[in-house]
Amino acid sequence: MANYTLEEKDGFTVIGLGTELKSDYTDQAGVNKEKVDFWQAIIQDGRLDTLKSMATNDYIFAVNEAVNNKMMHYAGVMTEASAPEEARVIQFPKGEYLVVKGEGKTADELNNMLTGIAFGQALPEEKNVAYVGGPNATVEMGERNGLVFGEMWIPVVRK
Repeated sequence: MANYTLEEKDGFTVIGLGTELKSDYTDQAGVNKEKVDFWQAIIQDGRLDTLKSMATNDYIFAVNEAVNNKMMHYAGVMTEASAPEEARVIQFPKGEYLVVKGEGKTADELNNMLTGIAFGQALPEEKNVAYVGGPNATVEMGERNGLVFGEMWIPVVRK
């Protein structure tokens, strides 16, 4: 059984810098490489630090969302500030969320592990709710004992 909970969350806004993922969604290795390359680029060029300076907390969001039939991936922060020109305002709805908690050696490892548990175990196990689309996110919340810890938040509806 996967380690997850169902939690009620208020709606919130994430400001994100994004990239279109070109790999087929079934090509997990290709998708993961594109995500890693994107994160390395925004760390190196300082865009992630700019986003962090706008944040209302220390959380870093890795958001996946289908936009205009494109698979998009965003690095984002929770903020009330206005979005930079190249950023997207991503609205997460008020409602019930499937929440999977975990930790990994790196943010990438955490993201991959939480995504696998959420979509491979928790959602198939949970018979009372369904994911019907919309943005979902891995939320990097901090580090402890040398590991990155966080959660995956997926908005769900009752069946």
